Amino acid sequence: MPNVTSLSDLESTPHANLFPGDEPKTIRLSLGAGEAVPPHRHPDRQIVLHLLEGTVELALGDDVHELEAGEVIRFDGDQEISPTAVTDATALLVLAPRVDD
Repeated sequence: MPNVTSLSDLESTPHANLFPGDEPKTIRLSLGAGEAVPPHRHPDRQIVLHLLEGTVELALGDDVHELEAGEVIRFDGDQEISPTAVTDATALLVLAPRVDD
């Protein structure tokens, strides 16, 4: 049976896990302008970030990528990651277990 959730139902939780306990892990991240997530890693994960609203500077290792609403980026979770909201921003992140070929 499919799991259905509404992102608007999670607005009170800035870092909400949409489907707790399920894989891949799916997170709704909401940041106010100037707010940042400290550098961290998600070892053994591939990550897809879809920026739904706003503008974010995404630090990946030594590189910084500016993302606008509607853009999607995929990256390796083994590197240091730190998103900073340039404007109020909401993103949907999918953290999938890495499958090595």
